Amino acid sequence: MITACSADGTEVRASDQGEGPIVLVLHAGLDDGSQWGAVAARLAPRFRVVRVHRRQYRLDLTPPSTIAQEVEDVLAVVAALGGGPVLLVGHSSGGVVALEAALASPAAFGGLVLYEPPVVVGTSLGGAATAAAQAAVARGRPGRALQIFLRDVVRLPPWQAGLIRLVLPFSPRLRALVPRQIDDLQAIDRLGRRLDAYGAVGAPTVLLGGGTSPAHLGERLDALGGALPAAERVTLPGQGHGGHLRAPGQVARVIEEHALRVL
Repeated sequence: MITACSADGTEVRASDQGEGPIVLVLHAGLDDGSQWGAVAARLAPRFRVVRVHRRQYRLDLTPPSTIAQEVEDVLAVVAALGGGPVLLVGHSSGGVVALEAALASPAAFGGLVLYEPPVVVGTSLGGAATAAAQAAVARGRPGRALQIFLRDVVRLPPWQAGLIRLVLPFSPRLRALVPRQIDDLQAIDRLGRRLDAYGAVGAPTVLLGGGTSPAHLGERLDALGGALPAAERVTLPGQGHGGHLRAPGQVARVIEEHALRVL
């Protein structure tokens, strides 16, 4: 574990393993970075892999967090590591934070790997689902909030969203993270459509997607591909939004190949 001090004085925490060029990972929702452990283990023989525990999902901190605060956390970690350049990997909402960090400090990042970041391409990401999920959290119904999020935002099949909801009572940690996921959704909605701004991100970028992921995630990657000046699209055949769990070797290989090019 390494720590850094963010701009507002908050202690930033990150796991640190391996030696070599630095790969900095920003995890998705409902996680603390541990789901990227198998990918990190495959990269660690050649790279120093640092997984930030995003403050949005720190149960020891008072929610909610803003994307701007998370960007400050990322830059604090980069400074603690020596100032870059590093390869920044962002998964899902962590990919949105990665894009904003690359805008805030271009010199810090030699390249990006963005795994299906849910960037806003219309008026919002969640729309009415955001308010409905927030209302469910306020009523003390995290299972209902998660179901709304998975069905109406992630766009999983209704049966699958309902099945995951049924698992929630048996996982106190996951139950505690659901309100943070809804806070994360609201933070992206507040950020709004930023595709024009992302045109200033000049770092070579891999836009990583799963061949079986919900179609809207691929559409968002297409929109990013049209906005970023140095982007290439890579698809993981047979994988979805959780390829880092189901095919960590494939994900690690994409990251390694890009890291060797840009670092």
